[in-house]
Amino acid sequence: MEERRTQRRLAAILAADVAGFSRLMGLDEAGALGALNAHRQALIDGLIDTHQGRIFKLTGDGMLVEFSSVVNALACAVEIQRGMKLRNSGVGEDRRIVLRIGLHLGDIIVEGDDIFGDGVNVAARIEAIAPPGGICLSAVAREQVGNRLDLTYEDRGEQSLKNIDRPIRVYDVSLDTPRPAPTEPKDRRTVAVLPFANMSGDPEQEYFSDGITEDIITNLSKISALGVMARNTSFQFKGRAVDVPQIARQLKVSHVLEGSVRKAGGRVRITAQLIDGATGEHLWAERYDRDLSDIFALQDEISETIVAVLKLKLLPEEKAIIEGRSTTNPETYKLYLMARHFSVMGSLRHREIIVRICRRAVERDPEFAPSWALMSIAQSVRLVAGEAVDGTMEAADRAVALDPNLADAHAARGRALVGEGRYDEASEAIGRALQLDPDSYEAHAAAGRCAIAQQRIGDALIHLERAATVQPTDFWALGMAISGYRHLGDTSGAISAAQRALDRVVSVILVEPDHGIALGFGVSALAALGRTEQANEWIERALLMDPDNSNMRFNIACAMVFEGQYDRALDLLEPLFQSLQPEGLRWIKIDPDLEPLHDHPRFKTIVALAEAQLAG
Repeated sequence: MEERRTQRRLAAILAADVAGFSRLMGLDEAGALGALNAHRQALIDGLIDTHQGRIFKLTGDGMLVEFSSVVNALACAVEIQRGMKLRNSGVGEDRRIVLRIGLHLGDIIVEGDDIFGDGVNVAARIEAIAPPGGICLSAVAREQVGNRLDLTYEDRGEQSLKNIDRPIRVYDVSLDTPRPAPTEPKDRRTVAVLPFANMSGDPEQEYFSDGITEDIITNLSKISALGVMARNTSFQFKGRAVDVPQIARQLKVSHVLEGSVRKAGGRVRITAQLIDGATGEHLWAERYDRDLSDIFALQDEISETIVAVLKLKLLPEEKAIIEGRSTTNPETYKLYLMARHFSVMGSLRHREIIVRICRRAVERDPEFAPSWALMSIAQSVRLVAGEAVDGTMEAADRAVALDPNLADAHAARGRALVGEGRYDEASEAIGRALQLDPDSYEAHAAAGRCAIAQQRIGDALIHLERAATVQPTDFWALGMAISGYRHLGDTSGAISAAQRALDRVVSVILVEPDHGIALGFGVSALAALGRTEQANEWIERALLMDPDNSNMRFNIACAMVFEGQYDRALDLLEPLFQSLQPEGLRWIKIDPDLEPLHDHPRFKTIVALAEAQLAG
C-alpha cells in the first residue's frame, strides 16, 4: 500500500453550509437536494474554480474549500453570496437555499486529498456563527485582505468558539453597501475614541462620562475627511488598561483619543489627549474646567480642535451639523444621558425609570427629540410586557416631527407601528431609520421584531445578529435569535446564539441577580443548550425573585414548549392572559416558539377568553 504523505502549510479555508437545511429536507428532501445541486452546478463550483480554490470535503449541505490566497477566498465568498441572493429572489422564503460562510487563514495538515488541522477547525466554527446569507472571517484573514477588496467590515470582537481553546476575533462582511472607492490618500486620518474615564468618584456618574464619549464619537463621525471607529468597537476597551499603539494597530487607526470626565455640582472638568497611533506621541492635550452649561460648546471645541491638529478640512455644512443642537438646556441633556444609560440594562423596572426621566426631560425642554424617541421605545417594551400604557405612538410622532433626521425617532415610530400590527408602515419607518444610521441598535431591534411578526425569519436573524453586534452587552437580540434559528432548522445557529446569549445574561445577573428578563432568556438559552437540570434551577430562582414579570414568564414558557412540557408552559402563560394587551395577544399567536401549542385545547380556550376580554 502506498504510504500517505503528510505535509503542513498555511492556507485560506472557506467553510460553507446551508442555514436550516434540516427543515428544508423535512419539507421536501428531493427538492432541497436538487436545488442545492443546481446552485452548485450553475454558480458555486464555477466561482470556486475561477478564484483558484479546491473543494476538499463535501459535508452533505456544506463544503470546505482551500485557497492559496485569502483575497481570492473572500472574493469568491462575496460573489457566491451575491449570486445566491439573486438566484433566491423568485423563491419563497421557506424554500430558499441560504448559505453561511466562514473564512480563516491558518495552519493546515494535508494528508493525501484530505485536509485537517487548526485552520479548518477555526473556519468551520466561524461559519457556525455567521448570519444566514452572510460571511464572517477571522481577524488574521481580515488583516491579510487589508483594503484590497471593495468591502466594508464590522468588528464583532472576540468570540468564544466551540472546541477552540482561545477566543477568536471575528469580522462580519457587509454585502449590501460596498465601500466606495477611496478619494482620500492612503494615509487618511482615522481615530478611535476610547471611553472617557469617570473621575467623579461616584460610580453613578458613569452614565455621564459614557454619554460624553458617545457624543464626541457622533460629532467626529460627521466629518467626511476623518474615519471614526464605531462606538461598540471603542467601548470594548472600557475599564481596561490600554497600550495605545497596540490598540491603534489592532483597530488599524492612525490616532487615538482618550480622556476623562469629572462632574461635581454645576461644574465639569474634561481632559482629552490625541495620540499618534504609530509612535504613542501626544499630539495635543488639554484640560477644560467649565460650567455644566458650557458642555455643548466644549464638545464642539474638542471636535474642532482635533480637526485642526490633524490638518483636516471641516466643511461649512459639517460645522453646522456638529454645532446644531436639539437642546441647549444642560439639565435636559443630563437627564437624557441618564435615561440612555438605563436603556441598555433591559429590565422592565428600568423601562419605567426611563419613561419617568424622559418625561422630566421634556418638561424642561419639550423640543428635545431624543427624549421623546427614547420614551416611546421604553413604552413599547412595557406594552409587550402586558402593561397598559398610553402615548407610545404620540411620543414617536413628536420625535419625528421635531427631528426628521434622528434615526431613533423613526425606529421608535416603527416599533410602535409593529405593536399596532401595522407591519408595512413599520417596515417603511424602520427602513428610514436604517438609512439614517445603519448602526442603530433600536432600528435593527425593531426590524428584527417586525420581520418575525411577518414570518420573515431569515431577515429577522440578519437584524437580530446585527443588533447583538452593535450593542455587545445585549442579550435580547440573541435570545430572540435562538427561536429564529430553531424555526429554520438551523441547530448549530441556535446553539451558537444560545451560548452567546447565556454569556451575556450571566454578566448581567452577576451585577443584578433579580433581573427577571435576563433570567428568562437565560432559561431559554440553557434549554437550547440541553442543560435541562440547570434550566430548572434557574426557573425556580426566577419565579421566586420576580414572580409577576410577564416577559420572564413568557420566555420560560417558550423554553418549556421546546422541551415538550406543554402543560407546564400553559401554567406559566395562563395568568398572563388575564391582563393581556392587544400587542401581547398578537405576539402569542405569531411567536414561532409557541406553534406546537396552537392545536392544544387548553391553549385555544385561553386565547378565546383573552380575545373576548379584549373585545369587551
